[in-house]
Amino acid sequence: MTPNEKTLIKFYTAFANADASTMCECYHSKIEFRDPAFGLLKEKDVCQMWKMLIEKSKGNIKIEFSDIKADEYVGSAQWIATYTFSKTNRKVVNVIRAQFQFKDGLIKKHTDDFDIWKWSKQAFGITGYLLGWTGFFQHKIQQQALLSLKKYKETKNAN
Repeated sequence: MTPNEKTLIKFYTAFANADASTMCECYHSKIEFRDPAFGLLKEKDVCQMWKMLIEKSKGNIKIEFSDIKADEYVGSAQWIATYTFSKTNRKVVNVIRAQFQFKDGLIKKHTDDFDIWKWSKQAFGITGYLLGWTGFFQHKIQQQALLSLKKYKETKNAN
């Protein structure tokens, strides 16, 4: 097993244990993260996103990971998040393919890819089925996700 594969296993094991602090230890200080829900996040915003998602799940998120591969520079993994989407109280099973780039033994770039239409059908029901494939609806999802992160960061900074 390569050192970077060990880093990915540490990252996803921490995620499965709702340990955002340990997840963030796996990231380079100049981390860039991208996914269909949040778009591009950088540096501290990435860790804040994971902390927010773990806190919002209130312990009701199941993380499974597999197919971990990494060499000195790049890596990949498959993971599945099963949780209840807080806005609609609907169950979501999201299958995600992750790609990574490493620097100094840490994750420098993390890209999660998943079918946003499939996700929106689960999260929003008929509305997601009818509109989830549209750029308009996908943009609204991203706006909502970023607004949630902004509010979370304001709350944490106020405490």
